[in-house]
Amino acid sequence: MIMDLRDRKQTRKNKSFLESLKHALAGLLTVLKEERNMKYHLLLTALSVMMSLFFNISRIEWLFVLVSIFMVLITETINTAFETVVDLVTNHEYALLAKKVKDMAAGAVFLSAILASLIGAIIFIPKIWQLII
Repeated sequence: MIMDLRDRKQTRKNKSFLESLKHALAGLLTVLKEERNMKYHLLLTALSVMMSLFFNISRIEWLFVLVSIFMVLITETINTAFETVVDLVTNHEYALLAKKVKDMAAGAVFLSAILASLIGAIIFIPKIWQLII
């Protein structure tokens, strides 16, 4: 992992906002590099933004689209953090409680993706329908 290589000995809090930002960006980069599902989420994000631009959606629709996008990305990032901590604690060995934690975190991502899909359907299906008719 990226943080393992550079920050192995850091045991103190970050001294500045820029140092905190550097670690936050390293964490996001780690999720992007190591999680296949995050790549899918980003692909769907790009598709959603392109459709939003194509259909010239309203400001309130943009708000719903952006909140949906970030909700999914945030829950996927938190899910990855839970999975990493569980793997660290269990040393990658099976434990029923570890499975429950991982399943619950994955369930949170699933719920956010369902909500994002519903919001997308409410916004885009009528616009697509108007193009067809």
